[in-house]
This record gives sequence, C-alpha cells and structure tokens, in this order.
Amino acid sequence: MAGGRAFSTAPPLAGPVLRTAKHSGPVTKADIIDHIATATGLTKIETEAVVNGFITTVMQALTEGDSVELRGFGAFRTQYRAPRVARNPRTKEVVEIEARTVPVFRPSKDFRDAVDRAAHSQSSEE
Repeated sequence: MAGGRAFSTAPPLAGPVLRTAKHSGPVTKADIIDHIATATGLTKIETEAVVNGFITTVMQALTEGDSVELRGFGAFRTQYRAPRVARNPRTKEVVEIEARTVPVFRPSKDFRDAVDRAAHSQSSEE
C-alpha cells in the first residue's frame, strides 16, 4: 500500500485496453490518464497530476542538460543538430536552418522487442 491506498496489480497500459471501436485515432494524454486511473484506483484528477508531474520532470531534466533513463522503457536525452542548408520543396528556395538542440527518445531493447512482437502477431492475424 502506498499512501494508505491499495493499488490494482494490473499493469497500466496492458493489452489493447486503449483501443475501442469508437476510438481509433492516436492514444492521447486523456486516454492514458483514464486507463491509469482505472488500473490504479486513483481519481482522474490525481492521475492527471502524476502524469503532468512526470512530463514536467522529464522536460525540466532535459532543459537542464540531464538525461532521463527508465529501465525497460527507454531514455530521453538531448541531441545537437548542426546548422544546415535545406530547400523548400514547393518553391525550391534555399533555407538556412540554425543549429539547435532537440529532445530525443530511445526505446529500450525490451520496448523495441515488445513492439516488434506485437506488430508480427497483428500482421499474422490479417
């Protein structure tokens, strides 16, 4: 029990729970909050605070130059992109793109393998 509340043993986001007949677009933050709230027994307001806190913490760590590593999930880090010259495909005009630092996510091997297995099982069902 954490904080006096018993949590469900169901892992958040397990199975195709986020996919329904009425919802076929991308999984949104609201979908994730609903699913975690249902799986943990927390209220949606409490769950939203946790999800927002996680997002804020990751963003703050990256803006401070740190990386965030979550075993079994992946790592968030920043990557420097050098300045370059590009071309507008419509007008063929040359455009100079400034150097910048961008956030990147690298999924763990477990994550990549799980996605690969799921993709192969879906393609064999078709």
